[in-house]
Amino acid sequence: MTEQILTLCRAMGAGQEELLLPLAQAAESRLAGRLKGGTAPEDCGPAFPLAAAMLVMDGLSGMTGGGETASFTAGDLTIRRESGGSGSGKSLSARAEGLLAPWLRDGRFVFQGVEG
Repeated sequence: MTEQILTLCRAMGAGQEELLLPLAQAAESRLAGRLKGGTAPEDCGPAFPLAAAMLVMDGLSGMTGGGETASFTAGDLTIRRESGGSGSGKSLSARAEGLLAPWLRDGRFVFQGVEG
């Protein structure tokens, strides 16, 4: 799975080769830990490595300033990262979570045991 993530990152234009492997492994572990009970990364099909690659690219962008414009298309999915944006678009991490939403445990904040 890690090799698939790395391949997708390279296709998305990742330039920090020395950071790719540790970021890919961390993204894979992070997402695998958030999957619903009994769900394996393989159960998510191509969505899992793509979402992990999106997390890696978002991480790289945060580390390097990410000022360039980049675009990536895989099938019907197009990802664009542009500098100077208004901030109205979702981050790649948010998009990755949206992509895997059917397989992720609900991580939203809730009150439990509060009357009223």
